[in-house]
Amino acid sequence: MSQLVKVSGLIITYNEEENIKRCLESLHDVCDEIVVVDSFSTDKTEDICRQFNVRFIQNAWKGFLDQKNFAQSQASYDHVLQLDADEALSDELKQQIIAVKSDWKKGGYHFKRFTNYCGKWIRHSGWYPDSKLRLYDRRIGNWQGLDPHPEVIMQVGESYDVLKGDLLHYSYVSYEDHINRSAKYAKQAAMAMKQMGRNPSTIKLIVSPFYRFINDYFFRGGFRDGFEGLIICRTAAYYTFLKYMYLRLIYKGKSI
Repeated sequence: MSQLVKVSGLIITYNEEENIKRCLESLHDVCDEIVVVDSFSTDKTEDICRQFNVRFIQNAWKGFLDQKNFAQSQASYDHVLQLDADEALSDELKQQIIAVKSDWKKGGYHFKRFTNYCGKWIRHSGWYPDSKLRLYDRRIGNWQGLDPHPEVIMQVGESYDVLKGDLLHYSYVSYEDHINRSAKYAKQAAMAMKQMGRNPSTIKLIVSPFYRFINDYFFRGGFRDGFEGLIICRTAAYYTFLKYMYLRLIYKGKSI
């Protein structure tokens, strides 16, 4: 049975003055409320958010997983649309979501995420179509998995649908930014793996980075993205190597 619903738009932020306005503008005509959960930004993020009709909440950072679930808990409505600050809805996706609000039938809805990398839209390299479940009923779904890349997991047996249009992702503005953040995220992933009881593996340390590059660059078409595709795939392999290396260092009691 179809159901008319109201949707809470949720965004987590920290020093996102370069991105947040674009994200908020894309949600303005779609969501019935917008909640921004900020981890004490020191730039103009809060000032920009205050220009919009949003509920601005500050919450100490404990990781992506905790912050996204905290944001979900702050929503006034059970149906939520959760975006990162560097994401925005395409016009086609906006219309799709508005239509779903008038005829909600599934547990959640997937989008294709289309990433802009250093000024170029990436169509391969394992980055597109990058399916994301971001529109869902929080009563039957929440964020799970490893930091820094948790995902929404729904209760077993729930049905999904895929909406047309793209979730536009304005990711890295420079190659250096990509490489530096990959190293940072690898540390976070290693610590999350340790907390989950994952053991370090020499085989994975050696084989996984090589496999990641081959799979992304050749089988998932990274070579079609030109020079940017090469950088993306090499950096993904670098991230994979660092993740397992940091996990080994943690188990050896060494500082990372």
